[in-house]
This record gives sequence, structure tokens and C-alpha cells, in this order.
Amino acid sequence: MKLVKARIQNYRSVRDTGEFDVEGGKTILVGPNEAGKSAVLQALQQISRPDEVKPFDQLRDYPRALLNDITTGKIKPTNVPVATGWFALDKEDVATLPPSLQSSSIVYRFTRYLDDSSVHCLEGDIPSKPSYGELEADLSRLARHLDTQVEEDEVKPSASLTQITDGWQSSTVLTGNKAQSMSKWLGDMLAVVDEDNERENDRLKKVRNRVMISIDRDVAVGVLNKRLPVFVLFSNYFRVRPLIHLGHLAQRIASQAFDDDQYDYGNVCLLKLLGLDAAKLSEMGKTGVDARGQQSAQLDTIRDELDARQYQLNAASIRLTKEIRSAWKPKVNRGEADTLRITSDGQYLKVVVVDDLGVEVELDQRSEGFQWLVSFFVVFFAEAEDKHENAVLLLDEPGLHLHGLKQRDFRDTLSRLAEGNQTLYTTHSPFLVGPDELDRVRVVEMTDREVGTKVHTSVTSNDPAALLPLQEALGYDLAQSLFSQQRNFIVEGLTDYWYVGAVSELFEEGGLDGLRKNIAVIPAGTAGKIVYFATILHAHNLKVAALLDSDSAGDSAAQQETLIHSVGHKGILRTADVLDGKVTNPEIEDLLRTTLASIAKDELGHELPAVAGQTSRSVASILKSEKLSKYQLAKAFVRWCRNHSLNDLLEEERSAWTKLFEKANSALK
Repeated sequence: MKLVKARIQNYRSVRDTGEFDVEGGKTILVGPNEAGKSAVLQALQQISRPDEVKPFDQLRDYPRALLNDITTGKIKPTNVPVATGWFALDKEDVATLPPSLQSSSIVYRFTRYLDDSSVHCLEGDIPSKPSYGELEADLSRLARHLDTQVEEDEVKPSASLTQITDGWQSSTVLTGNKAQSMSKWLGDMLAVVDEDNERENDRLKKVRNRVMISIDRDVAVGVLNKRLPVFVLFSNYFRVRPLIHLGHLAQRIASQAFDDDQYDYGNVCLLKLLGLDAAKLSEMGKTGVDARGQQSAQLDTIRDELDARQYQLNAASIRLTKEIRSAWKPKVNRGEADTLRITSDGQYLKVVVVDDLGVEVELDQRSEGFQWLVSFFVVFFAEAEDKHENAVLLLDEPGLHLHGLKQRDFRDTLSRLAEGNQTLYTTHSPFLVGPDELDRVRVVEMTDREVGTKVHTSVTSNDPAALLPLQEALGYDLAQSLFSQQRNFIVEGLTDYWYVGAVSELFEEGGLDGLRKNIAVIPAGTAGKIVYFATILHAHNLKVAALLDSDSAGDSAAQQETLIHSVGHKGILRTADVLDGKVTNPEIEDLLRTTLASIAKDELGHELPAVAGQTSRSVASILKSEKLSKYQLAKAFVRWCRNHSLNDLLEEERSAWTKLFEKANSALK
């Protein structure tokens, strides 16, 4: 199952984040320091924490300003929800459910409370659990009939029913033991009901089916609770010590007296990665020293053990080196050291870095960033086999010590991690947010401590500092692409950028020509700013084309002499040029009208009947009247594209985009 939505309440700086969407791969929580990003991850972990992680501490974790409500008994911890997650089910999850509930539309909701209790349920297009009031009339009529079917001296079915329902109210929901008791009573009545009385047999069947819904739902949540993924939080990135005394470490492990100053956790993870423990390595080191005077057979055994140790060390060195190189991306012309060697000499385990000349340097003599990267992979791989399988990874400020450009490279590593494990990470660095990843961003802000931390699914915030990483990420990439490509395609805004990129990728995957790879797509921000970008690029003798919506703003921009001079008439593309003319003032969304309406309904739960009913009205104007964010819909479309193909677009939509790509590619030959 995958986490698809979350909400944090009543935790430290968080009063209520509001519900925010979570991506299937990686989700990026962006915001300034002290916004509450770490608190969100810490609370999320409690949904399904590893065994060694402690539960909520009511004294320290409940918002300090409200603590007296807890200590005075005004509010009970049992009534304080903290972390809620909504999970979409995969095929394997659905297959474990009772047949009546085997629907892919079911969502599993789990909430962890301040006292560590939990509540879970199913949501989706499934029947609800019945209340006693919904069944009471049918049960009374059924009981009267059943009473006539038993002998005078036998216990009347109505009496046994009254015993079961004693104290029940009309609002009482049949669940748990109540549902089980009622189901047993109804099962016992199968032998009592008059088999020739079709009406009462139908009534009995109807009531049993309603009660079984409740039982099936109880079974389902029990099954799904066991399949809940573990949430693994990496907030302290432990360091690996370059020189480890094995005997001393073995003693601390045996006594459970770990010393963070000695990097014990990182060191233990390193040994775990090797498949050995400190005590065994220590004894093997002693064996090598004391080997003189031993018999030949004993020496062979000792030699085999030492060789096995060395082979394991070598295998771990190769694996780490490969991963470090993929993330660090060393510059060959600079002779950057990138080969790791893990060796054992008697009682000492050493981690050294080797450059291209063969010079060995101990790990702690390398940069903070490189040390962090090595330690991260050691800890991650050491725990991967048990903790991380099907786990949700929560990374708090990964790559903090890396240089900006190294962070940019590490972004690819995070993407690789997210392929195997759903990953959420926090950052305030623009280099850990790709310009093509803005749909994965959730903005975390705290503009008022009374309100607390908020998490926004849309790219919006009242705090400029919260948006700064996004602006800088987009700005950096834009700065890199502005003059790096000979051919440039300027679009109005960020959503246009997403649509063009996503559809172009669908075309390429479908074997058709999208926008050529050598064309840089540049979002200008507004139609009015396109002329400025075009002028700058044209001044550098670069080829430029622009896509403008066929609305009033697009009309104004298209008529500017400066723009015409910079790109030529052929280089000004209008959305109306690739549509059939039915839509008045079409914008880029109108190239995907039907698909976007379907996505709005299926992905966002928002009906857009006007799209089909008012064929001349632009999608943008419909979204505005329906108060649905253009950003939200565009992000939903990008997500939709990851699980769909070109053939899932309507023929007229494919035709419109084919024309657009042909015009753009032709204008930028």
C-alpha cells in the first residue's frame, strides 16, 4: 500500500497542518528553518514506527501552549489525534480482503492518538456499517415471525434478540462483538425461519448481508493493519569512524553502552553491512597474531577465516564505492578521490579513501560533505534488508553538509531511493528541488505560532521565505538553461511548463515526436513577461519561439512589435491555432479538456460538468468559477501521466498536441 494523504495535529509546533497529498515516489517538504518540517516527519513516523522508537511523550510532544489542558484533565490524550495517514491499496492488498470488499477504490485510513492508541477504518465506494436503527424494524418483524415457529416451552427468538440488543440505541453501530453476536443469532435463526415464507427468508438474508458488511470491514482493517508499512525516520545522520578499535566496540555493544562520540551507531551499521560483528572480527584479529606455532590444519582454518573476512571487506568496499560514485559524481580532471577501502589490521578496522594515484587518506580527512555521504550510505544499506523493505522513508534535511552542486547530484540518488521505497524528505535548499519536480513539492510554513505549522499541497504560501527554495530552484535551472541551449521555447507559466513537459514525454514513450530534446522550455511567469525573455535570448543570437494562450493577455503579448521582431510571426504559437475552433479564448488546458475533467473527478474528487456541457467555454474559466486551482489540476495531470500512456489521451487531444509539437519543432529548426 502507498501513503496518498496525511494530516498532522497537536504535535509540538503543529496545531493542524491540514490534509496534504503525498506522492507515490518522493514528496519534498520545503520551507525555512523553524517552520516545523522536522515535526511533521517525527509525527508521521508514529503512524507505524520501528520497534525501537518510543511512542509520543505527552509532556514534550503536545503543543506547549496547550499543555495545561492535558495536565488538568480538560482534554484526554485518548481524544487527541496526532498523525493520520490515508493509504491506497495495491493488488496484493486487495487480494487479502474479504470478497465483498475487493475493490481498488478502497482507501485505508489510520490515525495515531497522543496516548499511542489508534483508530482505523475503510473509506471509499463501499457500504457503511449498519446502525441498530437501520435494522431494528426488520429485526422486530423477523423476531415476531420466528416466535411463531418455536414450541411454547422453548425460548422465544425475540427474547434472545432482546438479550443481545439490551442497552443499544438507534445510533449504535454494529461492529466488533456487537456484529459478531448479531451474526450468530441470525445464523441460528436459519433453521427456525419458515422455509416456505419467502418474505421472511428475504428479510433474514437482507439483515445478514448488512451485518456481514460490518464483519467484513472489521476483518479488512485487521488485515490491512498488519500490512501497514513501517515509517523509518533518518534525522540523525550518524558518522562512521575512520579507525575502529574492534575490541572496545564489542565491549560497548555487549554492555549496550553506546557512545555517540565514538560514532558507535555508524560503526555498528558498517559491521552489519559486512555481515560480521565486532567481537568476531576482534577474535579473528587476535587469531592472526597468535597463529605461529599452530598445526598445519589449524593454520589452514585460520587462513580461510582471514580470507573470508578480507573478501567480505572487499565486497562491501566495492558496493559503497559504486554508490558513492553515483551520488558524488567525482570530477576526473580534478583527481577527486572516490574509491573506498575497508580494511582490517589486527584489532582495528579502517575506512580510507583512495585517489587515482593510489594515495590513501583516512575518511575524517575528507570534506564534511563526503563524510556525510559515506555515512549515509553505510547506515542506509546496513538497515535496508530488514527495516526498509516496503518502508516509507522519512529523511530530515538530507545532504545538509553537501555543496550546492553536490546536492543537485544527490537529488538523483533520492529519486533512486524513491523507486524502491516511498520517500518524503525535508529541505530548505533549492538544489534538492528539481524544476521538473515542483508537482512533488509541499510547502511548509508557520507565519503565526498561534496557528502553527501548515502544509500546502499547492505551490502557495503566505510566507515568502517558504517559497524561496522553489523560486531559487526554478531560477537556478532557468539560469542554466537560458543560454545553454541554442533553441528555446518560452511558455507563459509554471503549469504550461508542466503540461508541455508531461505530454512531450508521453509522446516519446509512445514512439511519436514530442518537443525535441535540444529545445529548452522556459516558463516566463506571465504572458506579459514572455517579451522580456524573448528579447534577451534573441540578443544572444539564440533561436526563440513562444506559446501564448488565446485569451486577452495572450492577444496583447502577441501584438507586441518587440516580440514579433525577436521570434518572428512563425515563432508565435497560439493555443487556438491547434484546436478546432469550438472553444472561445482557449488556453493550454483546453488541449486536454476531457482528460482533465476525468482527472479532476477521479484524482481530486471534483466534478466539472461544465467542461462537457459548455463546449465553448475555456477550462481555465470553468476552474475559476468552480474554485479549483490550476496548479492542483496540473500537478494531478503530471501524476496521472506517470501511470498512463499516450493512448489514454483522446484522439482529438493527441491531434492538438501533435500540431503544437510540429509547429514548435518547425519554428525552432
